[in-house]
Amino acid sequence: MEKIGALLKNNAYPGRGIVAGTSADGRSAVTAYFIMGRSSNSRNRVFAAEGEDLKTKAFDEEKVEDPSLIIYYPVRVLQNHLIVTNGDQTDTIFDFLSQGKTMEEALATRCFEPDAPLFTPRISALFTFYGGTFDYKLSILKAADAEGAHCTREYFCYEPAAGAGHFIHTYRCDGNPPPSFAGEPEPVEVPNDIDGFTGEIWKNLHADNKISLFVRYVDLASGETQTRILNKNV
Repeated sequence: MEKIGALLKNNAYPGRGIVAGTSADGRSAVTAYFIMGRSSNSRNRVFAAEGEDLKTKAFDEEKVEDPSLIIYYPVRVLQNHLIVTNGDQTDTIFDFLSQGKTMEEALATRCFEPDAPLFTPRISALFTFYGGTFDYKLSILKAADAEGAHCTREYFCYEPAAGAGHFIHTYRCDGNPPPSFAGEPEPVEVPNDIDGFTGEIWKNLHADNKISLFVRYVDLASGETQTRILNKNV
């Protein structure tokens, strides 16, 4: 396993990223979600809490060019589920789970983002809690070809392991266009300290490209949550 900071330190543009895992003491389910951006429209955002959920909002409403791919709910809670994604597929998963269907059924109706030539992958995480324990899934939907004619859908399912997590992000690195993430989610260490984990991620995201970060620890015994939100635009 790598430290998340080591994976981020020398990568100027992983894009948007999700970490899912378990704290070192095994007592908490842990997730983190960050966004980065290179365009002025993408950088004009902040994270804002709405109850247990999280929403992206424009920092300066007058500078919004196209809200369709930048304004969405990255985090939603439904009963014993925690959904974390990089787009409006959060709502698709929420709606399908509400009907007793699965994450896979939900994402079968979705594809990568329609932002050629990037074809930004849609990445998603689903935590499901079962009275003191949990499991989690990660998914990526990405273009299967340079023309964006076909979509590849990949899913990864995990049982909790103390101190272990998995990191998936939209792009492997910077580029024009940046290449999509490939392979399995990267194994990362997950500490007990939410502030230390938040700080490690934030300080190692590229200073010019980072925008916002959300981190949540969910106590498996009590269900109580700790949440941290950092915004570059304040």
